[in-house]
Amino acid sequence: MRRLLWVGVVAAAIGLGIAIWLLKPVNGPSRDLSLTADATHGAYLIRLGGCVSCHTDAKHGGAMLAGGAPLKTPFGTFYPPNITPDKVTGIGAWTLAEFSDALSNGHAAPRGNLYPVFPYEDFTLMSDQEIVDLHAGIMAVPPVAHRVPANRVPFPLNIRLLISGWKNLYFTPHRYSPDPAHSTEWNRGAYLANGPGHCVACHSPRNVLGAVITARKLTGNAAGGPSGKAPPITTAALIGDGFRTDSLARMLRTKDTPNAGKVGDEMGQVVDDETSHWTDADLEALSTYLLGVQK
Repeated sequence: MRRLLWVGVVAAAIGLGIAIWLLKPVNGPSRDLSLTADATHGAYLIRLGGCVSCHTDAKHGGAMLAGGAPLKTPFGTFYPPNITPDKVTGIGAWTLAEFSDALSNGHAAPRGNLYPVFPYEDFTLMSDQEIVDLHAGIMAVPPVAHRVPANRVPFPLNIRLLISGWKNLYFTPHRYSPDPAHSTEWNRGAYLANGPGHCVACHSPRNVLGAVITARKLTGNAAGGPSGKAPPITTAALIGDGFRTDSLARMLRTKDTPNAGKVGDEMGQVVDDETSHWTDADLEALSTYLLGVQK
């Protein structure tokens, strides 16, 4: 009996230790938010980061960034919030530090943990200057008073504290570090694909807890997700579809594919709202990275 008691005590202690580890806060390196903001560059980052596609209910004539259409996932239905500077229904009352915490660490007071349907896994790679500029760009958008519906997430997933467990398992806040083995252009493309451009987030399969399977990144998300089904965009897959760096960059600008076709509706929206607004240099950099070009 005493042995069983000790076994129970040890098991309880181990369980408590695991729970404490899983529920501890997840924070990345501190940021320098004293930098001078460039709202013009911030307006470009709004397009670079996919803010318009997610936070605008275009199908119902919603105002830009005033709240998106519902995103249906295996974990519930999420409503992208109003991120205009409206102080009541938007994020106009947020400080720069609070804005940075949301994008860098997936945390927003007073709600606590943000669901990873908001891609802070990608935004955490952004530089301090980009965070400052993006905040300025969003604050320059006309405020819109529009309250979006509450997320429909079943119990116990609606307990935000539990998201700390997901974060401790799958989220490591950090900034993008260039790979010295590759060119500046390749590194820019890698940053865009893995960071604010969301290529990896959308075009990679996810495990049962909704985390990207890194060993299979860019191999496609056949099960679908917030952005719908996403085809593989590995180097081999793109070359097999007839893409080269120039034609891939052109597709991201015009939606035209090498076989005289057009991309699907979901990717078409991404092109309309995001990549068609990118600079030629960024389109070429992303194409260079995805096609594995060494230059």
